[in-house]
Amino acid sequence: MNGAHTLLDTLVEAGIEVCFANPGTSEMHLVTAIGKTDAVRPILCLFEGVVTGAADGYARMADNPAITLLHLAPGYANGMANLHNASKAHSAVVNIVGDHAVWHHKYNAPLTSDVPGHVRLQSAWVRTSASAEDLALAGAEAVQAARGGAGHIATLIVPANHAWEPAQKSYDRLAPEGLATVADSAIEAVAAALANGRRTAIVVGGRAMREAPLEMLGRIAAGCNATLLCETFPVRVQRGAGRTPLARIPYFAEQAIEFLKDFEQIILVGAQEPVAFFAYPGVPSLLAPPDCAMMTLAGVHDDIPAALAKLATRVTTAAECPRQPRIVPSLTGTELSPGAIADVISAGLPENAIISDEGITCAQELFLRTEGAPAHDWISVTGGSIGQGLPVSFGASIACPDRKVVAFQADGSAMYTVQSLWSMARERSDVTVVLLNNSSYAILNVELTRLKAGDPNPKTLSMLDLGNPVIDWVSIAQGMQVDACKVETVAEFENAFAKAMQTRGPHLIEVMVVQNLGVPVKR
Repeated sequence: MNGAHTLLDTLVEAGIEVCFANPGTSEMHLVTAIGKTDAVRPILCLFEGVVTGAADGYARMADNPAITLLHLAPGYANGMANLHNASKAHSAVVNIVGDHAVWHHKYNAPLTSDVPGHVRLQSAWVRTSASAEDLALAGAEAVQAARGGAGHIATLIVPANHAWEPAQKSYDRLAPEGLATVADSAIEAVAAALANGRRTAIVVGGRAMREAPLEMLGRIAAGCNATLLCETFPVRVQRGAGRTPLARIPYFAEQAIEFLKDFEQIILVGAQEPVAFFAYPGVPSLLAPPDCAMMTLAGVHDDIPAALAKLATRVTTAAECPRQPRIVPSLTGTELSPGAIADVISAGLPENAIISDEGITCAQELFLRTEGAPAHDWISVTGGSIGQGLPVSFGASIACPDRKVVAFQADGSAMYTVQSLWSMARERSDVTVVLLNNSSYAILNVELTRLKAGDPNPKTLSMLDLGNPVIDWVSIAQGMQVDACKVETVAEFENAFAKAMQTRGPHLIEVMVVQNLGVPVKR
């Protein structure tokens, strides 16, 4: 036995079933250990941003961490952007980062780097193993830390010699820190606010967006005449026909300010105060009216269901939760506008599907038009760092292999982690990528205007143009053994989407979108 084997035995005992990996020399002993067990499924990804994004998507849907296997500080650095998203989503992720053998550091080899300095940027818990015998305990503690509260990123740094040196003892699962209990005073304060007659919004985030808490929130909101809202980029919201309806706060600050302007008080449940995504000249950063009272019922790491159960005994609740009716859109016209694309998806989405949203400028349209789609889970780019959509949909498909996953994906951000397509093909993941091709970083064209940075010239616009050269998405996907086609009309998209929904395995549908950059606002 060596340190790698005792670590792996401990991780299996702790409930780890999946390893998303992009390993290097310093991780070879752990790779060997994984190869000798059927308990952990190894999944190779060709870029660390795919590794970390997939681990995020897996955690959101499995409610259990996967491990990532990363190679020193540069490997970790390649995965940082999607670890940022995972951190904002409070996803449970266990990173295992290999490092040089302890005695090798002093020689300043080419890959010598400050691994602890890198990993602390996104990790809530960091530990470097002290010896081969210590490695298994460190692994048990990493899983324990990742599972604490609503979820955290935990990173274990493994000097290579600790993996190959002799070790004997593995460890049982360690109990994680549970969800915190909400104080009765907070529940009483919210109950009083809901009875004061002021126009109220309840903004939900985190695990408050799951079906059971939303149903209770729906009864509370209906009984107290409050409006139920979700964060702009929800971690995972269970929505659609038969479930509790709720509106989403718009992305653009000016529209969000208009959307929230009439509310006199906002109650936060697993969410933070609504703020603008970026700063803009002359636009407030806080989106609610200045005189709007802001109060928190429960934070993201609090026991939200228990707090809601107590709140429900102190306020007027509706006998039944409002239910979203099924809405089957009429498919008319030929032009592939964002609305028409969304209608096709809403009409053809199967029950219990998962939508991964990185549609950027088209995303709000899809959210609105899938309100009445069959019941589904919606996950989005919670931290705002693009390049998440493809890997998070891949990770979701690994967590839920019997559910259809639809990746609603903008073309510019897809190029960040295009290697995801290869892993989807290798694992035969049931993901359909709806690739929105407008040959532009469309959102940046909008932001360029909103920031009043001056009249753009051709040189300026060239930095936002993806049409020179034109990206051939069908060829890229087919080159990675993913079934792919291009559609230019509503009828073509309807047929291609229906085929993908009826056929297992990865598909990519390149949709030549005709886009009006105005984004609808609805409450």
